[in-house]
Amino acid sequence: MLDNKRILVTGSAGFIGSNLVKKLFKDTHGAVIVGFDSVNDYYDVSLKEYRLGELEKSSKPESGFDGTYEFVRGNLADRRLLFSLFEKYRFDIVVNLAAQAGVRYSITNPDVYIESNIIGFFNILEACRKYPVEHLVYASSSSVYGGNKKVPFSVEDKVDNPVSLYAATKKSNELLAHAYSKLYNIPSTGLRFFTVYGPAGRPDMAYFSFTNKLIKGETIKIFNYGNCLRDFTYIDDIVRGVELVMQKAPEKADGEDGLPLAPYRVYNIGNNRPESLLDFVQILSEELVAAGVLPADFDFEAHKELVPMQPGDVPATYADTSALERDFGFKPSTSLRTGLSAFAKWYKEYESV
Repeated sequence: MLDNKRILVTGSAGFIGSNLVKKLFKDTHGAVIVGFDSVNDYYDVSLKEYRLGELEKSSKPESGFDGTYEFVRGNLADRRLLFSLFEKYRFDIVVNLAAQAGVRYSITNPDVYIESNIIGFFNILEACRKYPVEHLVYASSSSVYGGNKKVPFSVEDKVDNPVSLYAATKKSNELLAHAYSKLYNIPSTGLRFFTVYGPAGRPDMAYFSFTNKLIKGETIKIFNYGNCLRDFTYIDDIVRGVELVMQKAPEKADGEDGLPLAPYRVYNIGNNRPESLLDFVQILSEELVAAGVLPADFDFEAHKELVPMQPGDVPATYADTSALERDFGFKPSTSLRTGLSAFAKWYKEYESV
């Protein structure tokens, strides 16, 4: 259903964005795919350039892709550049994954979150209004649930108490998207991602930063004394979910007043199976040893330190994915060990290049 579509993926040098574009190369025919990313230095730019290099190779006809691919380096806050792309391509589907990520970084660098996650997202909405699209899909986050004690987290829950600026910007995205869907009949779907991990992931995420420290012989800090629960979701499951959602926009309909009802949906994409941070790091260490990243006699116990919770963090994330299952017949299912094994093998290969 995505064949011959004109698709914009923002954040295409990022973890989820690059994997989505690569999947679209495999699964579409005749599509025009435009990647867009500022390639900022929030984390090591060389990893982003690596992902872009992989995409360039995958976009060649000899790799099986028979459509058109272009990468544009730019900032969502640059409205003139963004509008020029919409004018040129008249996109059918927009997937907005570009955002300033990270909970703790938002405490010390709030300005970049407002520019990227608020102004940038507003520009996306304005572009979709001026150049109408079939479907806008955008990244939200499990962070919007804040310190919600009711588990699992349901999209029906109230999410009015964010505990970080990052979470507040993501909730703002959902509110802005709803307003534009209602006012301008723009079909939009928000996706609340739950702790995404896997090969070529973000170095600021725990599993990646732990690995970097362990190979240097440094001690890793495990927050909340290891009692945090996280719904770790493997990247392939996330990308599959996004791809399915792209193909099914919320239906347009009029209300009793004759005005359009908002063609708007929000879904959780998570593994629906929270794991403790202690179990997570234990499995990670075992898979790093199995992949040859760490020596077989590595003393993991000597390299971990249990510390209190950090500001902005939450004790647990746990996705209720029943709406995703109901509407798309899909539920993430990759086990933590399978996913961390794939990451460890990739890390071994990446570090040897």
